[in-house]
Amino acid sequence: MSSPALRLTNLHAGYGDVRVLRGVDLELPVGAIVALIGSNGAGKTTLLRTVSGLLRPTAGTIELGGERIDTLPPHRVVEAGFVQSPEGKQLFTGMTILENLIVGAHTPRARARRAETLEEVFELFPILAERRQSPASALSGGQQQMVAVGRALMALPRVLALDEPSLGLAPIMVDRLFESIARIRQRNLSILIIEQNVFQVLEMADSAYVLENGQISMSGTGEALLKNDHLRETYLGL
Repeated sequence: MSSPALRLTNLHAGYGDVRVLRGVDLELPVGAIVALIGSNGAGKTTLLRTVSGLLRPTAGTIELGGERIDTLPPHRVVEAGFVQSPEGKQLFTGMTILENLIVGAHTPRARARRAETLEEVFELFPILAERRQSPASALSGGQQQMVAVGRALMALPRVLALDEPSLGLAPIMVDRLFESIARIRQRNLSILIIEQNVFQVLEMADSAYVLENGQISMSGTGEALLKNDHLRETYLGL
């Protein structure tokens, strides 16, 4: 049986004496969309920082495609194929859309395929092709999020991590963004998504994990979790 795209096993991490993640187990199958749900302070950002190599785990392992990456520095984690589109977009607003996208193709493997990947990003987000010479600052929030996702795709990820992609977007732009994420998944790319829009992300996700107080409190298919009474009360207000 092939290895999952991403596997976290008994992962512990924190800041100094403050323990945040406490024994997290998570698997992301190849070509799947997996949602990570949790309230503010649950440890979602710490988990992404740890997988990205920005924070060293105190115990446990992180495997990407069956290979351990928990001892690698951040740039090597990106080269291995774990690429994050961060919360808040973090674009270079004084640069054009095209320049922002090209920044994403900074590894040798990504640079070699830069022209090909750029066309794929423009096919996915046609508005970016039309406005490629516009400064990022001139775009709407939804269009800026498209640039942020496109920039991550330029790095040729094996696993794409999306951190709160719909944050601050108008409902119509949220719908368009989720449609784009579904199309990205068709390219056999594995996606880990942290999202405040719980109902919409669970409808799309193959499976999901709920992180509470640094531990996984429940997991299952998106459909099953939508029917879970605790989740419906805590995260959907139902």
